Amino acid sequence: MIIDIHGHYTTAPKALEDWRKRQIDNLSTPELGPKPSELKISDDELRDTIESNQLRLMKQRGSDLTIFSPRASFMAHHIGDFNTSSTWAAICNELCYRVSQLFPDNFIGAAMLPQSPGVDPATSIPELERCIKDYGFVGINLNPDPSGGHWTSPPLSDRHWYPIYEKMVEYDIPAMVHVSTSCNCAFHTTGAHYLNADTTAFMQCLTSDLFTDFPTLRFVIPHGGGAVPYHWGRFRGLAQEMKKPLLKDHLLNNIFFDTCVYHQPGIDLLTKVIPVDNVLFASEMIGAVRGIDPETGHYYDDTKRYIEAAALTDAERQQIFEGNARRVYPRLDAALKAKGL
Repeated sequence: MIIDIHGHYTTAPKALEDWRKRQIDNLSTPELGPKPSELKISDDELRDTIESNQLRLMKQRGSDLTIFSPRASFMAHHIGDFNTSSTWAAICNELCYRVSQLFPDNFIGAAMLPQSPGVDPATSIPELERCIKDYGFVGINLNPDPSGGHWTSPPLSDRHWYPIYEKMVEYDIPAMVHVSTSCNCAFHTTGAHYLNADTTAFMQCLTSDLFTDFPTLRFVIPHGGGAVPYHWGRFRGLAQEMKKPLLKDHLLNNIFFDTCVYHQPGIDLLTKVIPVDNVLFASEMIGAVRGIDPETGHYYDDTKRYIEAAALTDAERQQIFEGNARRVYPRLDAALKAKGL
C-alpha cells in the first residue's frame, strides 16, 4: 500500500468557511453567532469535494490511503477562547469522520484539538477521546504554538503538555506536531511559521529528557522536519555539547519525519541523513504548494515521484510507503488488519 500520513481537508465545502466567518464575526457576542446545527453539508457535497479533488489526485498519483485531518491553517487556535476552539474543532473533526465513512478505503482520520492560548491542554482531552473512541481516528495534530506565531506556550518538554502525552500513551497514538495560521506578520504561515515550528519542536525535544518520562511517546515532525535533516551536524554537535546521548538513541526512537519536501534534492538528502525507519511518506496535497514545477513539469506536491527516484532499495521504499506508517500509527495498522490488509 501507499499510505500518505499527511492530508488535510483543504477542499471542504464553502459552507464551512462561511460558518466560521460568522463565528468569528460574533466573538464578542457568541449568543448571536451560528449554532453547529446551522451548518448544513450533505453527503453529496462531501463526496463531490473529495472525488473531484483529493481522491482524484490520489488515484492519478498512485496513493491508496490518506490520514486525513482538518485544514491546518483553519485551526487558528489563537482566535476566540476555548469555547470557540472547542466548537470549531468538533465541527471540523466530524466532517473528516464523515469523509472517512463515505470513503473508508481511502481516508482515515486524525484529530484537531481544541487548543487555546493560555488554556490547560487537559481541556482538549474530551475531544481527543471522542475522536479516538467514537470516530476511530488514528492520531492527533498537536499545535505547539496556539498563539499563532507569538510562542507564548511552554516548550513541548514542559509538564504543561503532559496530560496530552499521557492520553497519547494510553491510546497508543502519535501526534503530528503542526502549527496553524501565523498572525505574526514577521512569519509567513506556510513558508516560515510551519518550518520554524518543525525545527523548534525538534530542538525542544533535543534539549530535554522528555522521552525518559514517556519512552513510547511518538511525534511526527512534518514538512521533512523543517531545517533538521539539512543541519543534522549542527544538532548532533549541540547534543554532544549538552552531554546528551547520540541522537539515534536520544530522539529517533520517538521522532519521525514525513516527506512533504517538494524537490528531489531535498528528498535525497532526507533519505540519506535520516534512517529510513524514521521517514514516513506524505504529500500534504492539496496544500501549501499546489503548482507545477517548471523544472520537471510535475506538481511540486507529487512526492511519490521523489521517493521512487531516490537511491533506495525496494524494501526501503516499502518501509517509507507503508511499513513505517503501520508501525508509528498502530491503530491504523489494526484498522487495516481488520480489513484483511
